[in-house]
Amino acid sequence: MPATKTDFPTQKIHPCLWFDKDGLEAAKLYTSIFSNNPHSKKDSAVVDESFITNESATLVTFKLNGQEFSALNGGPHYKHSPAISMFVTCENQAEVDYFWDELVKDGGKPVQCGWLTDKFGVSWQIVPRALLELSADEDKEKSKRVQQAMMKCIKMDVKALEDAYNGV
Repeated sequence: MPATKTDFPTQKIHPCLWFDKDGLEAAKLYTSIFSNNPHSKKDSAVVDESFITNESATLVTFKLNGQEFSALNGGPHYKHSPAISMFVTCENQAEVDYFWDELVKDGGKPVQCGWLTDKFGVSWQIVPRALLELSADEDKEKSKRVQQAMMKCIKMDVKALEDAYNGV
């Protein structure tokens, strides 16, 4: 049966991530992570899977918090790079810990300053809202201390950022 019009992406512009052959697996992992996070909208799901004759997903459309993405199984020609990353704004340390732990398990790798690479090679920035707010303070000394504390983090530590802001 042909796909219906509603199965296709509806946003004018959305990211398409190139995978060798794991696009469907990645989409299912990402949607499960966002669906199970209590701070996320529950609008995270695989929307459409377009198959080729050997039943391997060629193009997968999925949503994370209502934002559309595609995962294309295009073969080994291109690899993911930190030049493009997924930026996740977290409300508190518990949410930072949740996303961090879910994305590094089963083969992901911590990088630094809140960056990690998941098991598929996709780069993510797991960023507490506190970092954005504290580093934007008009007091340049406070902002500088927050930035310096961030540089010491692998996974973001909200208390360390707040302590730096307060000069502790």
